[in-house]
Formats: sequence, structure tokens, C-alpha cells
Amino acid sequence: MVKLGIVVPCYNEEDVLPSTFKILNDFMSDLMKSAMITSDSFVMYVNDGSRDRTWNLINEYCKHSFWGVGVNLAQNVGHQNALFAGLMTAKERCEVAVSLDADLQDDINVIKDMIVQYEQGCDIVYGVRSERKTDSFFKRNTALLFYKLMNILGVKSIYNHADYRLMSKRALDSLSEYKERNLYLRGILPLLGFKTGKVYYKRLQRVAGESKYSMGKMLALAVNGITSFSIKPIQYIFFLGLLFLLIALGVAVYALYSYFTDKVIPGWTSLILSIWFCSGCVLLGLGIVGEYIGKIYVEVKGRPRYYIENIIEKNKNK
Repeated sequence: MVKLGIVVPCYNEEDVLPSTFKILNDFMSDLMKSAMITSDSFVMYVNDGSRDRTWNLINEYCKHSFWGVGVNLAQNVGHQNALFAGLMTAKERCEVAVSLDADLQDDINVIKDMIVQYEQGCDIVYGVRSERKTDSFFKRNTALLFYKLMNILGVKSIYNHADYRLMSKRALDSLSEYKERNLYLRGILPLLGFKTGKVYYKRLQRVAGESKYSMGKMLALAVNGITSFSIKPIQYIFFLGLLFLLIALGVAVYALYSYFTDKVIPGWTSLILSIWFCSGCVLLGLGIVGEYIGKIYVEVKGRPRYYIENIIEKNKNK
């Protein structure tokens, strides 16, 4: 048996939490009856500065629940930081931690397989989607494009894996040594080097409510993942500059030849298009470089990722 901690980041999840509480409560009871987890295992709900009744529901539930632990962050810090806060809080309380979204679209039944692989020596077990049929055409293909781009840029990532995974205490201790503020956990974990495993599952329909992970947030996460783990975009800008320099030399030779041979160069359209195209490339390059400089700015300040306001559990109020 292992002491299991399930970490559930929550942001404005008042619609889905009542169902999540019941499902996870029954699931933990089944795991204990099957002698897979100890009786002091828990489910930790991390409130990421929600603006609805999320924390009130967590607070009330955890005061009376056998399994529930509530962690209230002082303000909204984003999904990755909230998840990190939960994992770091849970690591001193458990042998293994499983991260799970509150909507329960990730099949919780494969947690049993994760535990089995952990007992076989894996420190990290990734939950990987076996298909993307439930996604829209746009989301499915943009996700595929993102993973391919990450691979081209040299970033280690697990295809079709989000943030559903099991981690041992040893892996969590190693993760705690990563101090960067721009967190992209999917990129950090392959760097730890521990033995890993995979379990495959079909993504389920959301229990209730609507997803809080908008297209803008997914795009921001993608940009963060790329710029946090690869300097190739900057290198590509350098090579793009060389390419335009060679083109400019060719245009200069052609212009001089035309000048000395008295040939008229109409060229107004091509000139305007070139100006706009080159200006766009320059601005794009500046934007990419600015993204890296912005990350340096955030990192060197070394500000804390989060503050925990309070922790609630049965018969305890810390």
C-alpha cells in the first residue's frame, strides 16, 4: 500500500466541485478497500484565487471529509503555479502524488495502473490520451502542430500528455529544486531523468460547468513552453537575418547593373511589398527577443511563485 495524495487545482469550479467531491471520495474509498492506498491518503483541492464559491465549497467539504484537504492561495497565480503549490504542499504528506484537473475529464480509473507502475519502479507515470476524437478539428490539429514544433525546437515532451501524472516523493523533491518562475511542468519533468512509465486513457466529457482554459491561456502556455526550453527561435532569427542580407546583396547587384546599363526599374509594387515583409520580420524578431528578455526580467527578480493563505482539513485549521 502507498500513501497517495491527489492534487486538484481549482479556479472558479463551483459548478463541478459537488460532483468531483463525490466521485473522488468514492474512488479513494474503493482504493483503500482494494488495499492499494493507506487510510491516511488524501485529495488536496488547491483554490487558485477563485472569484466564485469555490473556496467556500472546499472549506465546508474538507472540514467534514475523511479524505479532503483544502489549500487556499492568497491570490490567483495561474494553473501551473497553483499545481506546483499543491504538489510542494503534498510532497511532505505522501509517498506519491497524482495531479488531476477538477473537471475529471481525465479517467481516474487509470490511477490504479499508475500505482502499479510506481510499485514496479517508476518515479513518474504519465497519463497519455489514446485519442483526440472529442476535440474539435481546430484544437486537435493545433495540438498536433504544437507537439511537432516542440520536437523540432529540441524540447522534450510527451505527446498527448497534459498535467495528469503520478510522481514519487523523490521526483517531487527533485522538482522543488527548479526555481524558475515561468513554469512549464510538462517540459521540466522529462529533464529529471528518473524512470518513467505511461498509462493510456480516453478523455471523458466534463462532469459539469465549462472549461476555464481558454484559447488565450493555451496559447500563452505554448509560448511559455517554447521560450522556457529552447533558444532556437533566436537562432532562427539570426539565420533569417543572414538570408535577408544575401537577398539584399543580390538586389544591390541587380540595381547597380540596371543603373549602369540604363535600364528602368519599375519595381514600385515589389518595393512596397519588400518593405512591409521585411518590417514584419523585424518586428516579429523583436517580439521573440522581447519574450526572452521579459522572462529574464521576471526570473532575476526572484519573487515567490505563490503564498498559501490557509490549509483546511478535517478537525484542523492551519
